[in-house]
Amino acid sequence: MPETNANRYVHIVAPKQAETVEETRMPEPSEFGVVVAITYCGICATDTHGYASAALPPAVFGHEWTGKVLAIGSGVTTVTVGQRVVAGVGPACGKCPMCTAGHAAHCDLAFAEANGITDDAPVHGGFGTVLAVSERRVVPVPDALSDEEAALVEPATVTFHAVKRTAMKVGSTVVVQGAGPIGLLTAQHARNSGAGRVIVSEPSQARRDAAVKLWFRDVVEPSELADVLKAATNGLGADVLFECTGVAQLFQPSAELVRRGGILSLLGYPGTDSQVSYGDWQSRELTVIGSLAYSHEDFVGSMTAIAEGRVDVLSLHTGTIGLGELTAMFDELDSGKSVHAKVLVDPRR
Repeated sequence: MPETNANRYVHIVAPKQAETVEETRMPEPSEFGVVVAITYCGICATDTHGYASAALPPAVFGHEWTGKVLAIGSGVTTVTVGQRVVAGVGPACGKCPMCTAGHAAHCDLAFAEANGITDDAPVHGGFGTVLAVSERRVVPVPDALSDEEAALVEPATVTFHAVKRTAMKVGSTVVVQGAGPIGLLTAQHARNSGAGRVIVSEPSQARRDAAVKLWFRDVVEPSELADVLKAATNGLGADVLFECTGVAQLFQPSAELVRRGGILSLLGYPGTDSQVSYGDWQSRELTVIGSLAYSHEDFVGSMTAIAEGRVDVLSLHTGTIGLGELTAMFDELDSGKSVHAKVLVDPRR
C-alpha cells in the first residue's frame, strides 16, 4: 500500500467549519475489518444539518458511500479484496437485549451501526479517499448496478425500510409529502408495493418536474393538495401519508389529511419539537409509524428494485463535486435555493 498521501478526508470541527486531513499512511484493517477506497459519497440533508450544527457522530458525516475493498482482516469472510461494496449495517447480532427478547428486527447493534455510535465506528465518514470499517458495515454490490447507482443505494434503502414498515394495503390512496430525494424514492417504493394512487405534494417546481419525469400523474403544490385529495377519495382522506419533509409544523396538518383509521408514516426527521393534537389522532384512530435507517436485509430489497429497473435512482443525481468543493456545496444546499437533488462527492477529483 502507498505510504504517501494515502488518505485524505473532510470532517467537521465546529458549526459550519470543516477541516481536510491528510494522512501519510494507509489505514490497516482490524481482524474483522475492511479498508475501502471510496468511489462516491452522496450528500444528504443529515450531512447538511450536521455541517451547520457540528452535532453528528464523526462516522455519520458522509454515510452514503460506495467503494471497492482494498484490504481485509484475517477474520473477514463476507467480502473479498476488489469487491464493490456500499455502506450498510450488519445482520441482527442475536446477542443484544433486543435480539434475545425476540425483537431481532430492532437489533441494538445494527441500530448503533446505522447511527455511527459503535465502539469500532471510524473516526470519519465517507467524505474521504479511504475508510477503515467493520466488515459488518459493508454490503456487496450486485454487478447489475453502476457505481453511481451504488452511491444512491443508502437513501433508497432508508425509504424501502419505511415503506416496508408501513405495510400498506394494495390499492391504497397514498400521499407523499415532499419531493426531494427521500420523497421521490418513497413514492417509487410505494408504487412498487401496490399503491392504487400516489399523490405527490411539493412546493418546488423543479422537484415537481422531477416527480412527473418519474411517471407520477398526481403532482401538486401544497396549496392544491387538500382539494385534489378530497376529489380522489370522496372526502375521506388518504389511506397512507408519508411525511418526508421533516418540517415539524407540518405534522398536525399532515395528520389531518389522513382518513379515520388511516396511517401517518414519518420519514422526515425534524430538528425541533412538534406540536400535535393528541386527541385528534386518538379519536380518529390513526396509526402512526416512525421509521429511521434500515436493517441488513433491506439493502437486498432496495438493490434488487434498482437492478430490475423498478426504482430509478439515477434521475436524482444532479451533480458531482470533489472534496475541495464540499463546504461550498453545503452552503448552497443550506441556503434553500439550490436546484440540486442528490450531489455525489468523488474524492478522486
